[in-house]
Amino acid sequence: MSDDFYSYSCETKDGSEYHMSELRGKVVLIVNVASKCGFRGQYGELQELYKEFHAKGFEILAFPCNQFMNQEPGSDEEIGKFCQEHYGVSFKIMKKCKVNGVNALPLYKYLKDQQPRMFGFTFVRWNFEKFLIDRSGRVHGRYSTLTKPKSMKEDIEQLLKQKSQLQS
Repeated sequence: MSDDFYSYSCETKDGSEYHMSELRGKVVLIVNVASKCGFRGQYGELQELYKEFHAKGFEILAFPCNQFMNQEPGSDEEIGKFCQEHYGVSFKIMKKCKVNGVNALPLYKYLKDQQPRMFGFTFVRWNFEKFLIDRSGRVHGRYSTLTKPKSMKEDIEQLLKQKSQLQS
């Protein structure tokens, strides 16, 4: 497993490959989502953050996941349609994936290892757990399901003010 965020790639909901290297120099929020989850209202707050900060170098990648009480049963197409129709989502929705276990997406294995929870536990506990990545590709923070996206605004603003530490 690589220790460089930018070396990972994954699939978008339409099946095309998306390389994290496309996010170089940007602040990125990665979140596992589920359209049947009681926390799905966070889609709206995520979209608000995206609209406010996207032009300043902020991206959101949403990863649908059905591992938590089967709350994301739809196809990738159905998930995308739901997000658009109900929340006007314009940030990237990725292909449905696993975030825990041996079949977890390698990107998620990396994120969890970079930012374990208390006592070294790494597993994602529920839908809408969030990872915030700085402009240099480092995991700045891990936020629980209970953390509302709008409460992350100050952290996002601070990271957007920072310059990337990447060598050109």
